[in-house]
Amino acid sequence: MSTTTDLSLVEGMRRQSDYWLTVYKRTWKGSIISSFVSPLFYVLAMGVLLGGFIEGDPDKLEGATSYLAFIVPGLVAAHAMQTAVGETTYPVMGAIKWHKSYFAQLATPLAPVHLVAGHLMFVLARLATSCAVFMVVLVPFGVFESWWGPFLAFASQLLVGMVFGALVFGFSARLRSEEGFGVLFRLGVFPLFLFSGAFFPVDNLGSVGSFLAKLTPLWHGVNLSRMFSIDEVDWALAGVNVAVLLVLLVVGWFWAVSGLTKRLVT
Repeated sequence: MSTTTDLSLVEGMRRQSDYWLTVYKRTWKGSIISSFVSPLFYVLAMGVLLGGFIEGDPDKLEGATSYLAFIVPGLVAAHAMQTAVGETTYPVMGAIKWHKSYFAQLATPLAPVHLVAGHLMFVLARLATSCAVFMVVLVPFGVFESWWGPFLAFASQLLVGMVFGALVFGFSARLRSEEGFGVLFRLGVFPLFLFSGAFFPVDNLGSVGSFLAKLTPLWHGVNLSRMFSIDEVDWALAGVNVAVLLVLLVVGWFWAVSGLTKRLVT
């Protein structure tokens, strides 16, 4: 097997489009609950019902006029993280270890870099559909304070999702046993979901906890999604958030490509 090919990255992804479309047609029904229903239950339970007991103080809720407006943008960003992680853990290991579809694809002119790009484009499509549905459903709740905010919030959700998709892809490509995913979800994904600012301002964690939370990729995504949604944008901070996520995305890309190349070729 070779790591070099005459195919461009775009052409390599195009040649995988039929495969990923078939995958989605065969699996979309099983993802309805996790992708669409469960997040909406979170919004209803935490934002609407619990939020009714929480005073809507913009000074305490980072500018949000209600707890619903505070929690929803962060939940969508956290949902993007969970979706991306779900699509780059067991599916990646399955393609390497169980049904070995990556090896079949490498028997064609495709190289590992094309496989990573094709898989991540599928992740991007999954993120776009699930986050878009989420955002559209939220319109009647009056969460968004401007017409342009939801579009930038949506872009930030895709960005943070792709960061996790690329980083976790690299982790999965190097993992020899699926038992490692349990550690990833318990000690990585779940704590990030709870403590990266989706449910409460991270300043409530104290100086050390707040500092650590702001080092996480999810906090940057949550912060962007919330600022754009409620139209309380600190553009300097937003620039830092975007820059951090873009750097992590580039790092994740090379991490993923090198991991899959070493696993399949060397």
